[in-house]
Amino acid sequence: MTTAVNTAPRLASRLVNGLLSIKPLAALAKHQARSMMIKRAEQIGVPWTKRVQELRLLDWETQLIQVQNTELSYPDYYLRSFHAYDNGNLSWDAALEVEVAAYAVHAKIWPGADAEGDPKLRQSYHDVLKGQLNVAVQDIVDLGCSVGMSTLALQEAYPQAKITGVDLSPYFLAVANYRSQHAQNQAETAAKSQNPIHWVHAAAESTGLPDASFDLVSACLMFHELPQVATRQIFHEARRLLRPGGHLALMDMNPQSEIYAKMPPYILTLLKSTEPYLDEYFALDLEKELVEAGFQPPTIVCNTPRHRTVVAQVS
Repeated sequence: MTTAVNTAPRLASRLVNGLLSIKPLAALAKHQARSMMIKRAEQIGVPWTKRVQELRLLDWETQLIQVQNTELSYPDYYLRSFHAYDNGNLSWDAALEVEVAAYAVHAKIWPGADAEGDPKLRQSYHDVLKGQLNVAVQDIVDLGCSVGMSTLALQEAYPQAKITGVDLSPYFLAVANYRSQHAQNQAETAAKSQNPIHWVHAAAESTGLPDASFDLVSACLMFHELPQVATRQIFHEARRLLRPGGHLALMDMNPQSEIYAKMPPYILTLLKSTEPYLDEYFALDLEKELVEAGFQPPTIVCNTPRHRTVVAQVS
């Protein structure tokens, strides 16, 4: 168990919250944060503008039809602005830029990693995960799977498993579906995995999937984007989905990292302008909530200087 976090935002964070409550300043911060990411991507050899332009030429409406649940109602928390997009994750702009943004955001985790930072981050998660699991993994669900980067990494790590990806954004799932179809068309990937990924358009807190149908529930970089009430619901949903002896594993920002504690106010402002629930995530007593949801006390491992991997087995 780790030391409980202080639930009150520190002074710098409260000052930033005050600034971001002023709409023109919030808009400026979002614009600056986005511009910084694009510039960093181009600097590390990831052609943000060119890649997004190429993606826009594809037939996305056909992909959307394949994955979208048109009867789904979105929770209020999901309708807020995220990551500098006014419509949050419910837009093509957000969906088509997820991958390049991930490369930019994760470029500085390790000195000199640059474009290799994102794959190295995901590998660090699986290195920890494989050391923690003590049961065979046959069925996996990836909650908050976004455009499938985490899901494809799971498929690479567990090639014989049946994998389901769940996300609230049909735009993200359309891109995920395209990415997985493209990967399956590559001979080297097709040879490794016999099972196509199943994509589900649903909320992670109410997936509609059968009880006790998975050995592993995985969630990468999702919980920092959620209010605490949704996090608690997702923990209970994960418990419902898991078989006896199954595991919930999550990888996300580490609130106890000194990097966040010492973050300059200007950078903190840019970060919080794109992450409306960051204070709630940093204040969450994660161990307590997992135990109350029906899990054993979790194992927590720092897998990067600013991320943690949390693994909890069903009680």
